[in-house]
Amino acid sequence: MLKKLLSVCLTMSFMVVANAEAEEIGSVSTVFKMLGPNHKIVIEAFDDPEVDGVSCWLSRPKTGGIKGGLGLAEDPSDGAIACRQIGPIVIKDKLKDGEQVFNKRTSLVFKSMQVVRFFDEKRNTLIYLVYSDKIIEGSPKNSISVVPVQPWRD
Repeated sequence: MLKKLLSVCLTMSFMVVANAEAEEIGSVSTVFKMLGPNHKIVIEAFDDPEVDGVSCWLSRPKTGGIKGGLGLAEDPSDGAIACRQIGPIVIKDKLKDGEQVFNKRTSLVFKSMQVVRFFDEKRNTLIYLVYSDKIIEGSPKNSISVVPVQPWRD
């Protein structure tokens, strides 16, 4: 059973998903590490791949030290998000509630930080939720950002 679970997990981790690519904006050190990089908070930006005119900024912790430098450490589950209208909003296709728009691996295999999108038709608002998941046990830590769909003024 465990062997099958590991096989499924590895397959899932290598699947290509149409997600946004993040651009690192900057970072700040939070803990000095004598060996390897410091622990830090990273700020990344990405554009919604299915909605033109919306960008999101994500802050997340990044584990340093020797394990972090080698890519073997598990990053904490904390994350914050802010999404804004940056131009005319054009929804390219019918949106699915809970559709993944961004995914960042936060451990070697089993953990990732995800951003999913919902559309509140009644309020004409896009909602972006960031959370961390793990194959066995996820985290309730999360953050949301909302973007009202409004006309763009030049």
